[in-house]
Amino acid sequence: MADLTALDPQLDAEAATCRAVVECPKGGRIKYAYDPKIRAFELKRVLPDGMAFPLDFGFVPSTVGGDGDPLDILILNDEPAQVGGVLTARLIGVIEAEQTEKDADGRPKTFRNDRLLAVAQISHLFAHVRTAEDLGEPYLKTLVEFWSNYGALRGATFRSLGVKDAAAALEVIRSHRR
Repeated sequence: MADLTALDPQLDAEAATCRAVVECPKGGRIKYAYDPKIRAFELKRVLPDGMAFPLDFGFVPSTVGGDGDPLDILILNDEPAQVGGVLTARLIGVIEAEQTEKDADGRPKTFRNDRLLAVAQISHLFAHVRTAEDLGEPYLKTLVEFWSNYGALRGATFRSLGVKDAAAALEVIRSHRR
């Protein structure tokens, strides 16, 4: 098996699409993380009862975010994708965010940890969604609250800096290519 983090992201600026790898399916409570050293998905944690991933969650290959991992991406899809699924995602925006957590020495470290927002290219139900604003303010607030609560479970703080458009999402990917 190839290293999924090294796949060509197939970034298409005109269509605002990229390739994404799913780590955690929508509705799931298990946090998986791809480990390129063993080329497998490792179980990292289980979310508490009543808490589940609101969308398919994964990463954009051949990128590196502020946390040292590939860029995070949230994907609207008709059905939850499988762990390890690779799909083409149409970017609709980005939740710009800062995350603070303790480093190995116990000191707080703050870094950017944006969440790209996208629609699965094959989606029928969400084909009409073209911008993050199409999701509505209450839904975007719910997404931010999920990540704030998710971070708090691990002793981290997730703070939204705002939501930007697909052009900003494309720029995040371009500036974080490895």
